[in-house]
Amino acid sequence: MSFLNLQDKRIVVFGLGNRKSVAWATGQTLEAEGARVLYGVRSPERQAQLAKLLGDRPSFCCDVEKAEDIAQAAETAREAFGTVDGIVFSIAFANYSEGFRPFHETVRADFLQATQISAFSLVEISRAFKPVLAPAASVVAIGISSYVTAANYGYMSPIKAALEGCVRFLAKSFSADSEVRFNTVNAGPLKTKSSAGIPGYLENYLFAEKLTLRKRALETREVADTAAFLLSPRSSGINAQGIVVNAGMDWNYFDEDVVQRAMRP
Repeated sequence: MSFLNLQDKRIVVFGLGNRKSVAWATGQTLEAEGARVLYGVRSPERQAQLAKLLGDRPSFCCDVEKAEDIAQAAETAREAFGTVDGIVFSIAFANYSEGFRPFHETVRADFLQATQISAFSLVEISRAFKPVLAPAASVVAIGISSYVTAANYGYMSPIKAALEGCVRFLAKSFSADSEVRFNTVNAGPLKTKSSAGIPGYLENYLFAEKLTLRKRALETREVADTAAFLLSPRSSGINAQGIVVNAGMDWNYFDEDVVQRAMRP
């Protein structure tokens, strides 16, 4: 038996976007451990695009901006699994169609939409799934490892902070009548398709790599493996926490090589 004891555990993974997404990497880790995975994608169009990648794996469509889609997702999971042992929340969206603006110029509608999709929808998903969650189920959200004031990340840093706050309050709320756990995996910069669309992201990604203690960028697999651990019974003592996975980046601001490079004329 595997150390993680995930054999035949029933996990729902929200946010599958493409082969490079954290959701896919997490699903692959879970499958390798013997778990049964149900993948959630945003739209029928995206589901069709992912048909080859998914193969015969079960999937469903869920646009979290639509309450009826979330309710149907819970029903789909009930029909597929009966009881759900874990949920992975790997969803984030921000409307940058007009380019990046200074934070104080953030448009209200854009901020509220991004908050609903990237943070509050986890509350809605948890509420809808509560009747089908196993008594000791685990819910894992994918966050970020440092809430720095990166201008090119726009208003997503405070929204990711809101996601982490929602996770803690969900853990408290569910504790009234269950042992369902809620945690976040707070990842450092990753090479994903969605991040590639952020202006200046490559430079920040390479800079972050220089700050890691090992001088090697974080891999999506490492984030997925941590999520799998948090979904497993082996992490039963971890609740309402944010587990940082960034290869030590946030403790190495004064790396000698980086300081020397920055001080060169």
